[in-house]
Amino acid sequence: MKLVLFDCDGTLVDSANLIHAVMSDTFAHFGKERPKIESTKSIIGLTLDIAIARMLGKEHVDDEARAMTQHYREIYHPLRERTDMLVPLFDGIAPLIDHLAKRDEILIGAVTGKGRRGLTQILEAYGFDKHFIVSRTADDCPSKPHPAMVSECCNETGMVPADTIVIGDAIYDMQMAKAAGAKAIGVAWGYAAVDALWAAGADAIVNHPSEIPGHIPG
Repeated sequence: MKLVLFDCDGTLVDSANLIHAVMSDTFAHFGKERPKIESTKSIIGLTLDIAIARMLGKEHVDDEARAMTQHYREIYHPLRERTDMLVPLFDGIAPLIDHLAKRDEILIGAVTGKGRRGLTQILEAYGFDKHFIVSRTADDCPSKPHPAMVSECCNETGMVPADTIVIGDAIYDMQMAKAAGAKAIGVAWGYAAVDALWAAGADAIVNHPSEIPGHIPG
């Protein structure tokens, strides 16, 4: 048996434009310069309050970062409903999930810096909720790269980290996987540079979702 844990933003779905739009409006609301999209992409994967603190240049989450986090959450879902803010799957993800779901020896899950509500919306929108049997979000665990998301998914499914594969686009995903004792597969279609994924401990890098099954022994 293998447990395959997917990151969400930047791995399953291309959500950078939506996240950046909400982040930009949040910064403007607090009288701050709107961040560049490269800055927003660099924090995707972290728990929201920590992400905002880093974008503010702060080492720790303070009252201002908490207030901005709350505002972000308040405006996120109304913005998400706009037709110009669709969150599409990356090419090849749907057939990949369908393929893995048909393999009896594979359990599928999600580990994400999104909140529970946001992850549920994504999984239900694309019919993945029936395939993802376990998940951990920013509402459940410390922010990546802390290994808790992976460890708790392992505990819930009765799997061990050595038989677990984490698939993600961020350095935090690679670091989290290695900290938990799991295999780390980086994806080249996300928001981090390939060199950064290798440096963060990736065991392999894939250029298209169709390459992933080849890295999961069966």
